[in-house]
Amino acid sequence: MVKPVSRTYSQYSLNALELLGQLVREARLGKGMTTTDLAARAGISRALLQRIERGDPGCSIGMVFEVAAICGVPLFDLEPRLLSSYLTLHREKMALLPKAVRTSPKRVKDDF
Repeated sequence: MVKPVSRTYSQYSLNALELLGQLVREARLGKGMTTTDLAARAGISRALLQRIERGDPGCSIGMVFEVAAICGVPLFDLEPRLLSSYLTLHREKMALLPKAVRTSPKRVKDDF
């Protein structure tokens, strides 16, 4: 029997997840959507949506962001068009870094 892995999260992370969940719930209610409606639109189960709204750290970040986007909850305090511009600028900045910095180091052979 495999023992489940217990993770520890910082209080900052837990607070941020709870806040994002509350913002999603507030936006959903403001749009007059039920949990069933939003879950169907996002392509997830109602139970997963409820976990997202509670701020459960075990939820996929992709699903959390998708649900937030569907509800209109702003991420990173940027307008959607500014987010694209910022992402493009960051990609250009990362491209200027030496390749050794951008890639993970190779495993060191220390079996001597």
